[in-house]
Amino acid sequence: MGPMTEPTAPPRPRQVTLAAWLIMLGSVFVVLSVFERIAGLQTLDTQQSVERFLSEPPGDGLGLGVQGVLDLLRTLAMVAAGFATAAAILGYHVLQRSRSARLTLTILALPLFVTGMVAGGFMSSVVVAAAVMLWFQPARDWFDGITREAPRERAPERTPERAPAPEPPPPPRTEARPVAGFGSVVAAPTSSAPVPAAAWPTKARPAGGPVAGTVRPPAVTWACTLTWACAGLAAVLMAASLAVLAASPDLVLDELHRQNPDLAGQGVTDSMVLDVTYVLGSLVIVWSLVAVALAVLTFRRVGWARIALVVSASLAAFLCLLALITQVLMVLPLAACVATLALLLRPDTRTWFR
Repeated sequence: MGPMTEPTAPPRPRQVTLAAWLIMLGSVFVVLSVFERIAGLQTLDTQQSVERFLSEPPGDGLGLGVQGVLDLLRTLAMVAAGFATAAAILGYHVLQRSRSARLTLTILALPLFVTGMVAGGFMSSVVVAAAVMLWFQPARDWFDGITREAPRERAPERTPERAPAPEPPPPPRTEARPVAGFGSVVAAPTSSAPVPAAAWPTKARPAGGPVAGTVRPPAVTWACTLTWACAGLAAVLMAASLAVLAASPDLVLDELHRQNPDLAGQGVTDSMVLDVTYVLGSLVIVWSLVAVALAVLTFRRVGWARIALVVSASLAAFLCLLALITQVLMVLPLAACVATLALLLRPDTRTWFR
């Protein structure tokens, strides 16, 4: 007997590869943001911001001093760095098809999201969204070792062949004869039998075959998943930002004036800043919810929704490219928009919507 060979593992879905790399890179960014946050805790601006927070509701009801709040922030930041480090290591093991790593990442998702708010919350949210992607198809089947067969195509039906038409009988001879009835040639009798039904002209039926576009391409599923994750995250973060702005507008305005002291000289008042921020924030939330709805319709094979989603992703990519000049972290939503566009414009995706 020859040596026993182990069964080959199913190929790793691209969804798992993307999610694992998002987890590892996002965790690295969380750790870097945490160290930057810790380094800025002892600055004068941070201490003044904490003092203003403690002097107004709801901070005045916490019963903490300035140093107590700074120590709490430092502790939460270190805990977030620890969770992010563990998530980066687990992300590597996810690529090795470790089900325990996927389960541990799911357990760490909530505490990582909460403690990651100290460092901004965006990158920790990306890590959490990537961990959730590991529980969707086809990632779930890959971790379970299930290989699903592709749907078989039906053999084309054949049109019944027409029987050859019978040859017409030869014409009777009409030569002149010297004696009537002598030497006459009897004409071949014409057949009066009915023509077989197979010889009747039949209307050709269209050849049968596989119904094109019955299976949703994986590219459509990927594009919709990216849209749901990014648009939903943008809506949640913007809603939280507007809530913070409504609760403590002075804290935000003081930080804005610190970064740009010439706002008052340029004729920009605090009320104008608040109004513009509320309007823009509301537009972002509505836009994100519309993108989520378009992704749902695209997933259900609505053609115009795919076109609208392509326009939305293109506009979002352009805005992210402009914001990339001042904020390096905008490279992640920019990459998500570009990936969504590439998936929606693939030939198999366009064919499925025809």
